[in-house]
Amino acid sequence: MADDRLPPVSTMVTNDIFRPLGLTLSKLRQDRILDEARQTAVPVHLMRVFGIAAETAMKYIYGAHPERRSTLWR
Repeated sequence: MADDRLPPVSTMVTNDIFRPLGLTLSKLRQDRILDEARQTAVPVHLMRVFGIAAETAMKYIYGAHPERRSTLWR
């Protein structure tokens, strides 16, 4: 459980940790969303968990399950 009495972690601190590894917070978030899309393939779930738009959720679903895109055009 998070301790609300502690200050939030700053972007600068997290960038200092991940940048030497060649990672950004944005890339980590994208990877997390894509992994979740691979597991669930439910756009509404992605929208609720990550606060993303329907169009963005579908891009992640198609990225995780490219075979689904082809079924829409048949």
